[in-house]
Amino acid sequence: MKPGKEGYRVAVVGASSLLGKELLTVLEEGKLPISRLVTFDTEEDEPELPIIDLREGSATAVQEAEVAASQLDFAFLTARVRPWPAFLHSSPETQGEAGCLVIDLLGEGLDLAASSSAGEPSGSSTPVVHPLSVPFLDRRFSAGRPAIAIAPIHVSPHAAVIVLSSLLLRMGARFPIERAVAQVFCSASESGSRGIEELQKQTVSLLSFQKIPRQVFGAQLAFNLLSRPAHAGSGGVAELEARLCRQLQNYLGNRVPPPALRLFQAPVFYSLAVSLYVETAEPVAPEAAAAAVAGEHVRVRKPHQDAPTQVEVTGSSDILVDSISSDSAHPNGLWLWAVADNLRLAATNAVDLAASLRARA
Repeated sequence: MKPGKEGYRVAVVGASSLLGKELLTVLEEGKLPISRLVTFDTEEDEPELPIIDLREGSATAVQEAEVAASQLDFAFLTARVRPWPAFLHSSPETQGEAGCLVIDLLGEGLDLAASSSAGEPSGSSTPVVHPLSVPFLDRRFSAGRPAIAIAPIHVSPHAAVIVLSSLLLRMGARFPIERAVAQVFCSASESGSRGIEELQKQTVSLLSFQKIPRQVFGAQLAFNLLSRPAHAGSGGVAELEARLCRQLQNYLGNRVPPPALRLFQAPVFYSLAVSLYVETAEPVAPEAAAAAVAGEHVRVRKPHQDAPTQVEVTGSSDILVDSISSDSAHPNGLWLWAVADNLRLAATNAVDLAASLRARA
């Protein structure tokens, strides 16, 4: 389907979430022409947002029931949805090329499909989900992957999966990989605006010798590092870690060995960092490894340059990689340090995915 004269009709579910706001920013940059933007808020204790018609600059409140899949070209999921909004359920007549395409940024559809295959009850409307997609990687590393077809739901993977896949696929294309181990340091933004607020309050309270709040992280995160936070509610590092493992298995398949993975909660507001150990079949010079991983969306630092940080990468859709080093005790081992803006990279990939799907429809 090609856009109308004025652009696509787009819905963003969870528009007031941090990821939703970042997605709106990327959409405003115009890579995907939009004529109508429908925003829905799914976070607790916050009102649902109205339709916004970008052509007319008007805001007209509507009920969700009035929005049908036939009235939309894309729906981006940027917040947890239970149950899925009625307008996201495409009928058999509107599925595929003619209907609304759902771009899932959280892996909700992938998790529901996995639950269904494991025998867990998921309802009569279990979504049909296509394998994950990273367009800038799919264009080069399509061997061993099913052809990207138009399906009702497409999952845009987590930013950490994009970072690790970018490094492993590019390295594996040049040098056979025996094994890999990854440590991901995620920021407070993974817990949404409530996580950002709690980290800020913890920092201020500690500096003023006051009691710190622990509702989101269940422990002190400010000036600290948490390997297993006692999360007070649903989600948390353990759930995110399991989700990333599923996504890495799904996306990497048999192309390169999926890494052994651990997540840590870092005391930073935005962006993520990855420490990746890769062991190759034969010794590889760090310079050769750097040349292998550099490319679209990946920039590698020189040894004389400063190491990239999570603060530095905020607001960028690129993955910054420090100069690669050999492991002194393992001749075939290499260490990579990479940082990326988790919100920006995820939002950019989702919009790229939408553009690539409609370009072929």
